[in-house]
Amino acid sequence: MSGHALRLLPWTTPDGNPCYLSADSDHSTLSRLADDIEAARLGSGEQVVAGAKAVLADPAAGERAIRFALTRAVESLDDVLRVAVSRGRRIPDPELRPGGDER
Repeated sequence: MSGHALRLLPWTTPDGNPCYLSADSDHSTLSRLADDIEAARLGSGEQVVAGAKAVLADPAAGERAIRFALTRAVESLDDVLRVAVSRGRRIPDPELRPGGDER
């Protein structure tokens, strides 16, 4: 990551606005914290999906259980999409790299 690129962080302000980090290193304390939170959110998403699948597979699951599973799934999807956007923005564009065209 270059020192001029802004990294979308996996959390928001209290008002729900995005937070960004401008750092000279991917190894700064805040960058490592963001990496840890991203990893935790991805792991949590896996657990939520497993739980939602279990609820959906249970023909006796009531409306409350289904609504709860769907609510958690949507929250996790929001988190995972934010991680994907943040990581996608940090993938270097091959056309902008020194040496350019690597075909």
